[in-house]
Amino acid sequence: MVRAGVLKNPDVDAIFGLHVMQLDQTGQVSMRPLGAMASSQRFEIVVKGRQTHGATPWSGIDPIVIASQIVVGLQTIVSRRVDISSSPAVVTVGTFHSGTRNNIIPDDAKLAGTIRTFDPAVSEAVRDEMRQIATGIAQSQGAEATLSFSEGNPATINDPALLEQMRPTLVRIYGDANVRVSRPLMLAEDFAFYQQQVPGLFFFVGVRPPAVAADAAIPNHSPRFFADENALKDAVRAMASLAADFLRQQDRE
Repeated sequence: MVRAGVLKNPDVDAIFGLHVMQLDQTGQVSMRPLGAMASSQRFEIVVKGRQTHGATPWSGIDPIVIASQIVVGLQTIVSRRVDISSSPAVVTVGTFHSGTRNNIIPDDAKLAGTIRTFDPAVSEAVRDEMRQIATGIAQSQGAEATLSFSEGNPATINDPALLEQMRPTLVRIYGDANVRVSRPLMLAEDFAFYQQQVPGLFFFVGVRPPAVAADAAIPNHSPRFFADENALKDAVRAMASLAADFLRQQDRE
């Protein structure tokens, strides 16, 4: 959409977005300057071994054992190789596929997962570490590992000046005590592509029913997710008011 010119003709001066969230209850909103949500990249690792009968493993190269060692090795990137005190990072293996029968050592094993960071330099460093670990483990056992990475979503970076400029609008709707600072989330959001082009503010609207405790709330993307629809009316008011207030301020300038 950005490449197609959605932010042009007329030029967009600012952009606002919201996401419902169970972290906050109905009547609360939260937002964060700068890094609000992480970038996300999908990765795939293919380990190429050599097929053989399960009864004679020495006759082949077992990609399942090697891929398993790679999964364990990847855990050392965040725990031992990235300074997470300055920039959080996550490396998660989400799928592991290999083999067709119980008594056959297969030719290959395929891993896929996600990388989450806030800093492009950290993201690049994580990818370099992944290449070293995966290829090194594979080569040490006579196998081959190939890695591929998707472009993914950049980090969601809220413009600090725009956030402060528009905070009074949200306070007017929700009350000062209910406009909170959110913690950095390792979730990702493609709204970030807009924020690379124009100042943007992305905030969260609480939809947790007041009677539900925070530790009992069902998170987003669950089939049992439940949103308190009473939150939606103020959410629409918030978006409309942000647009109207911003335009009035622009006119006064």
